[in-house]
Amino acid sequence: MKNSRADILREYGPFPGVDSVHGVSFDGRKIWFAAGDRLHALDPDSGSIVDTLDVAADAGTAFDGKHLFQIAGTVIRKIDPLTGQTLGMIPAPGHGDASGLAWAEGALWVGLHRGHRIFQVDPDTGSVLRSIECSRFVTGVTWVDGELWHATWQDGASDIRRIDPATGDVQERIEMPAGIDVSGLESDAGDRFFCGGGNEGTLKAVRRGPRG
Repeated sequence: MKNSRADILREYGPFPGVDSVHGVSFDGRKIWFAAGDRLHALDPDSGSIVDTLDVAADAGTAFDGKHLFQIAGTVIRKIDPLTGQTLGMIPAPGHGDASGLAWAEGALWVGLHRGHRIFQVDPDTGSVLRSIECSRFVTGVTWVDGELWHATWQDGASDIRRIDPATGDVQERIEMPAGIDVSGLESDAGDRFFCGGGNEGTLKAVRRGPRG
């Protein structure tokens, strides 16, 4: 297994009125992050919030290329990012334990926090298509270059780990510095992860590192 220390490239925030950051997603231009009762869009270059949607948003966030998906309690809402309108709703697996959320391969990937699992979920029905067992609490979830990554936050320590999507075995681990927690997780489809800072109310850009 490959291990490395996190290379933190940039920190965003804290932001006025934001006590904590939950889910994180990226639409190719803006970072979207869940802040309890709102979804905020952040310009990663300027570090400024450029849009806000009044949407219940207490866990994972995902973007499918057109729509946002947002976990709130026991449901996942499909949202129009231009208007904030809810276009559809499916049950979230885990009976309130759903944490991270990602979009890949035409499906949603839902992390269970204390359930130590990642589910592949049909975005239209909420049906669970497959289950991957993980060895630690799951917070954020993301796919990049065909790789499945998830964040952990347990016993006062956080890391970002690449796992085998077939077995859940950890293949790579990026260790965060002591005192830095990771809630939501998203890739920019390049060499950066965007990480929610939990109760700090911040986000961090972390280098994914060289491949191969």
